[in-house]
Amino acid sequence: MPDGVKLAAEIYRPDAPGKFPSLMLLRYFRGGHQNAAGEFFAQRGYAVALVDCRGRYDSEGTWVPYVNDPQDGYHAQQWLGSQPWSSGKIGTFGLSYNAFTSYMAAPLGSPHLKCIFARSGQQTNFGHLYNDGVMQLNVIFEFGLHTKQGSQLQRIFPVDHPHYRRLPLIDAVDDFPNVQHVKDWFKHSRYDDYWKAYGIKEKYPSITAPAYFITGWYDNLLHENWRNFTGFRQEGGSEEARSGTKILVGNWAHGGSSGYPGLLDLQLRWYDYWLKGIQNGIDREPPIKIYVMGAETWRDEREWPLARTKFTKLYLDSQGRANSAGGDGTLSASSGAEDSPADRFVYDPDNPVYTLGGQISTHDDVRGPKDRRSVQERDDVLVYTTGPLDQDLEVTGPVELKLYFASSAVDTDFTATLSDVHPDGKAIHICEGIRGVTFRESLEEPTPIEPGKIYELWISLWETSMVFGGGHRIRMEVSSSNFPRYARNQNTGLPLGSSALVKKAQQTIYHDARHPSHLILPVIPDDGG
Repeated sequence: MPDGVKLAAEIYRPDAPGKFPSLMLLRYFRGGHQNAAGEFFAQRGYAVALVDCRGRYDSEGTWVPYVNDPQDGYHAQQWLGSQPWSSGKIGTFGLSYNAFTSYMAAPLGSPHLKCIFARSGQQTNFGHLYNDGVMQLNVIFEFGLHTKQGSQLQRIFPVDHPHYRRLPLIDAVDDFPNVQHVKDWFKHSRYDDYWKAYGIKEKYPSITAPAYFITGWYDNLLHENWRNFTGFRQEGGSEEARSGTKILVGNWAHGGSSGYPGLLDLQLRWYDYWLKGIQNGIDREPPIKIYVMGAETWRDEREWPLARTKFTKLYLDSQGRANSAGGDGTLSASSGAEDSPADRFVYDPDNPVYTLGGQISTHDDVRGPKDRRSVQERDDVLVYTTGPLDQDLEVTGPVELKLYFASSAVDTDFTATLSDVHPDGKAIHICEGIRGVTFRESLEEPTPIEPGKIYELWISLWETSMVFGGGHRIRMEVSSSNFPRYARNQNTGLPLGSSALVKKAQQTIYHDARHPSHLILPVIPDDGG
């Protein structure tokens, strides 16, 4: 590197003379079939460089997560593309952290970088660690506190481990040496220049290489992958980046794409086209491939959201007692009456709603399409349910909830969870979202709320593709915590992680004619028209 730091790499090359296109992985972690991939591609005419990130494994320097990777990635590409056995063309690849490194350097414009193959990466690290202003606590405490210089990797705790409940949160951080990066993440609890420096959100016009993104409906980086796909397609710095970028979305959680049949063959076709000029037809295939849950089938699409989408409003309503699945909350096409009574619950940070189902990055015992019935028995969870569907209903695309709320707190969070209620009563998690109310207008300039005042709040439940079967019901939950996937909002308005003080919050959800809280579903007509 220009500063004298040397990065270590394992290099696989074809057993033949000549110049070959190169593939590069800039990795914070080893394993995960990386060496098998090196052998696979070397046998098919590619040089492969598995490069350890600065300060990791055999590389020199100090590891600071993410911060040095754009520059190091760029200089590694410049070195690799100029080797005597290189054709000068490079493709990158990676999974998770290593996916982010596969395109972090792309805006710097190495002339050697021709294509990217990234599985489950992010657009910005703020979007990864703070979803709409709310800290993803399990990522911070499992990855951030335990992954350090050398070869240490994250440590997974049970979701009910007292480690997560420590307050102030910064005291838990202080128990671990050499984690200044985590303290920085706490310090930068809004989207600012710290995150922009090594993210790509504002840099798509500088990226000329097309990317193939792969994610899953239950991946904690699903939303970030769709953001990247849209950014490349709409703002990419070349026609190849705009028209050539693709995305594949399966029914798996984070890391589950490793089990996708023919993954290496797909990756090979991508490289063969962009790095060897082989006309194998991958450029003519639709840019989107999604797994439609419920129908249990793969389908190709050409735009996102789908052009045939009918965005459909389902209104929250009740007689003022939507608390739990045993309450009177309804979800229907008709908005509430002028005098429809509001729903109320008490959010107590000392008694949070625990994560069950969804896109948490770890914990196979709770992530994915889990049955939510135990959560829906709580009085601090508002539950709104449709009647049985007359026929199958496909929902494919971005899902949003518009809430009218008031709180006794100056700062709090609201959560939203969509589930598929089967005829036997199972309530299977489909997608979820959360938003900090101080981030209701901006992720860069949060503003407190006035206790008791009614506000409007949009919550993104990210994206999904699901066919709700005939006879099933659609259910929406509203509450204020999803712990430990997300840090508990302590309802105080004090800086994140700085205090042990917690306050209960009196939460009110309005759904009368003047405050029509509603869910927006991207419904796909069954006739395709």
